[in-house]
Amino acid sequence: MKVLITLTDVEPAVRLNAALEAAGVQTAMVSPMDDLGASVRRERPDAIVITGNLLDTQTLQLVRQQLWSGAAVLGLADVGDPQLEARLRAVGFNEVLAKPVPADELLGRVQALLARRTLAEETGLYGESEAVREVLVKVEQMAPVSSTVLIEGESGTGKELVARAIHRLSPRRAKPFIAVNVGALPETLLESELFGHEKGSFTGAAERRIGRFELAHGGTIFLDEIGDVPQSTQVKLLRVLEEREVTRVGGTQTIPVDVRVVAATNRPLRDAVERGHFRSDLYYRLNVLSIYLPPLRERRDDIVLLVRRFVQEFSQQHDREFRGITPEALAALVSYAWPGNVRELRNLVESMVVLAHGREIGVDDIPPQIRGASGAGRLLPVHIGPVMREGERAEGRELEFIVRSLVELKLQVEELRRRVDDDRTHLANLAAVGVAGASGGLGALVGGVEPPSAAPATNVVTITPGMTMAQIERAAIENALRETRGNRRKAAEILDIGERTLYRKLKEYGLPVTGFDSDN
Repeated sequence: MKVLITLTDVEPAVRLNAALEAAGVQTAMVSPMDDLGASVRRERPDAIVITGNLLDTQTLQLVRQQLWSGAAVLGLADVGDPQLEARLRAVGFNEVLAKPVPADELLGRVQALLARRTLAEETGLYGESEAVREVLVKVEQMAPVSSTVLIEGESGTGKELVARAIHRLSPRRAKPFIAVNVGALPETLLESELFGHEKGSFTGAAERRIGRFELAHGGTIFLDEIGDVPQSTQVKLLRVLEEREVTRVGGTQTIPVDVRVVAATNRPLRDAVERGHFRSDLYYRLNVLSIYLPPLRERRDDIVLLVRRFVQEFSQQHDREFRGITPEALAALVSYAWPGNVRELRNLVESMVVLAHGREIGVDDIPPQIRGASGAGRLLPVHIGPVMREGERAEGRELEFIVRSLVELKLQVEELRRRVDDDRTHLANLAAVGVAGASGGLGALVGGVEPPSAAPATNVVTITPGMTMAQIERAAIENALRETRGNRRKAAEILDIGERTLYRKLKEYGLPVTGFDSDN
């Protein structure tokens, strides 16, 4: 690990340099008279500490460049100003401390940045969000022990990456890491794959087979999609975890195994326990230590960093020279919901790098289904950070950041407007059933929408002041059922809801369920 320190402010620079050298960290110091960018390219540091002039144009340009190279940047500000700190973080600083900073605190912050970089490289989990930092801390804490780990998270969030990182950082790193997707194996083969089988134990067993637990002896076995294990195998798996020994299919001899088990599931395992689909004793045996990997939509701040890293990675891999990605394209990617999470984002970036016509990924390079879905499910603004583009001044980058934020806000306003329109439509459908009030009816509540004249209601329910939406909804349902003489299917059509939803609403409001005939 190497740290580059600028001599902009000599006193803290010298103190930090001495402390890092005493801690065994390689350092390099650069004068403010030198070409800072050239020094970084020459030294290739893992972290950079800028001791002053944080808003200097050359400094800001250098920090933006590090967003692509991956070096962590810590800045020492002359004053403690939260607004200044927020602005510097938006530019790309990982940490900002107000001077004077005690030597031990400064050393600790730099070492934490280096450790975080190492962990990110080990796990492949890149990001500055609090969720990612928490995952990295847990990986570091769990790796040295041998306790069983349960990793929960949606598909594509990186569960196997975390499992491999736990193994690589553990004392078992020199032993095997065996990954098994138990959800992809048929029940008839699962036990044979996990525990092995003896020759002749079943049709087709022409020779003895060593199971995955035996192959992982001394190391780690990763059981992916553990929630799909059938009940019959769950019992045997529980015994293996408790007794630390396996018996091959068709065999009688028990074989001791020293294996650390890391399991993963793409859906909450506790829910499967409550439904009776997964044994509670096995769940508690697996869930000694647990890690939750949040979906990408819950850590949108990390999308910018991930896109940058993937663009850089695939540009080098496919020998394509790229400056990066336009602000408009980046805003579209940040707004997308990413149901496939990081795996989907990574695959998309590779596709765009290969197929893009220019030297920069633009909006037109994004598939329409993703570009068109941008903004879906968004309600709150997110920080999307600046994008480095060659030859631009720092002032221009701040303006670009504001423009992209406004674009993002516009998408959210359009989404909110769409939801309001949907609510109005739903209320209009209720009004069509014949719900009316003394002061103009329900139509007055939804911007003047009146019940369609083609479907007049013979039974009218009066809305009185103080009625809740639940009471109005119940009255509309009762009226629809009276209009259709208890036919649930027709009532559901009038209300513009599904028949199952209507059935659920009947139970919710304590209305008779069996008294209505959906086939009338």
